[in-house]
Amino acid sequence: MSDHTFPGDRRYTKDHEWARHDANETLVGVSAFAVEQLGDITLVNVDKQVGDTVEAGKAFGTIESVKTLSDLFAPISGTVAKINTELENKPEIINDDCYGKGWIIAIKPSKPAEFEALMDTAAYTKHVASEAH
Repeated sequence: MSDHTFPGDRRYTKDHEWARHDANETLVGVSAFAVEQLGDITLVNVDKQVGDTVEAGKAFGTIESVKTLSDLFAPISGTVAKINTELENKPEIINDDCYGKGWIIAIKPSKPAEFEALMDTAAYTKHVASEAH
């Protein structure tokens, strides 16, 4: 199990999604721990369109790897502002840069308090450590 440090400028979910405020929207992706668990990512499927609403804790798509297929869960509620269409042809971007170019969707939050309720870096690091055993 590798030793993880997670960027401190974002919040995390128990399902290993990250959320980072960026101007008036929140970028969403999957953490390095999720990438490590998944292995080589082969497909990212977002079941929403720009303008659709997402609900915190509900699936908005799937991520597929050589090992498994997993749901992607919205960390916060709101409206889909952007979808990273680059991932349609190059899902491996998530393996290479899960905190940067590998973001999946951007959500315009409808309930800003939900973001604050997500785990901070310290809490998420503890969560990952507990799952790793």
